[in-house]
Amino acid sequence: MIWSILLLTAVTLERLGELVLARRNTRALLAKGGREVGAAHYSTIVSLHAAWLIGLWLFAWNAPLETGWVVVFAGLQVLRFWTLSTLGRRWTTRIIVVPGETLVTAGPYRFLRHPNYVVVIGEIAVLPLCFDMPIYALVFTLVNALVLTIRIRAENAALSGSSHAQQP
Repeated sequence: MIWSILLLTAVTLERLGELVLARRNTRALLAKGGREVGAAHYSTIVSLHAAWLIGLWLFAWNAPLETGWVVVFAGLQVLRFWTLSTLGRRWTTRIIVVPGETLVTAGPYRFLRHPNYVVVIGEIAVLPLCFDMPIYALVFTLVNALVLTIRIRAENAALSGSSHAQQP
């Protein structure tokens, strides 16, 4: 039970910290003349992630952990931190286009166009599996796939329309 609470607490604090970081970076990018693209679906993304995490707190706080899945989840965190550190102040949870900026091609972006989405897809599926909740993982993975389809289309349109989009 304590390990489940610790894992959920760590993920919750990580997400809250990311929202603070994203808000700060977004303000800075907008101050540099950036403009947001695809804002209409942003509240859906936030709602999905909030529902996913709240549901895990409700149903998994006292579940035993599946060690193998925890190791996979830890691997996803390594990719998450690599992605965030590669983008630095350019990382945000929104799609921001800044005139004069070039696309990031270092770090995981050398290998993947959207490494952050690989992490998000993995986390949505893997964290519930850490608590042996395969149906929960499947349901949220399917909903996440629908939302990310909209999100990635918007981001790809921004990237193709301008070589100055920030990749969240």
